[in-house]
Amino acid sequence: MSPAIALAFLPLVVTLLVRYRHYFRLLVGTVLLRSLRDCLSGLRIEERAFSYVLTHALPGDPGHILTTLDHWSSHCEYLSHMGPVKGQILMRLVEEKAPACVLELGTYCGYSTLLIAQALPPGGRLLTVERDPRTAAVAEKLIRLAGFDEHMVELIVGSSEEVIPCLRTQYQLSQADLVLLIHRPRYYLRDLQLLEAHALLPAGGTVLADHVLFPGAPRFLQYAKSCGRYRCRLYHTGLPDFPAIKDGIAQLTYAGPG
Repeated sequence: MSPAIALAFLPLVVTLLVRYRHYFRLLVGTVLLRSLRDCLSGLRIEERAFSYVLTHALPGDPGHILTTLDHWSSHCEYLSHMGPVKGQILMRLVEEKAPACVLELGTYCGYSTLLIAQALPPGGRLLTVERDPRTAAVAEKLIRLAGFDEHMVELIVGSSEEVIPCLRTQYQLSQADLVLLIHRPRYYLRDLQLLEAHALLPAGGTVLADHVLFPGAPRFLQYAKSCGRYRCRLYHTGLPDFPAIKDGIAQLTYAGPG
């Protein structure tokens, strides 16, 4: 390409970089820099975050542990976690619904798990599912560091597709009053339909789904709005540390099999 042609494209490139600068920063932080740090340290990001928590957070204080994770994500490495804004929505809904049993699909580092556990009513139970054993090991340590035992918060290692059909027989979960989908948006619709097929959603039960706008779960939203079995509400938010990137949490209220 000649210098003249390259120069002609320069204004377009600059315009795109300015318009999509937040996405560019996110790409650099979550892919390029994270991969480099993984290679240099031999640790994954959630393992590095847990090491920071061990030296800066108060054991037995889930609120302080969450604040420490937020600080680490804002000032050290972007963690791709739920964050405080969405976290307040989640905690408010858990407190409002007072579910006897919550099912979380996608434990990741345990951030949203601690949010739910803090807000559970007395005697409440949380089952959280994480498919990656190495990530699950970090989350397990974080949950126990926060002071929640396995009777209150049980972590299941396995894919949601394999775990959901076994919840009633292996984990004594008859129904989940509240479900949080926070794993991979492309699996949301599949897993919602699995929950329906195995009668794990009670009438009036709540399903919360994160990241429905970014990266997005259009088929899931279309199904929830068109099947006639859910009342839908969307909470508009931004990504933690990237508020200009618009995202949202969907709240579905199950009306029953109809």
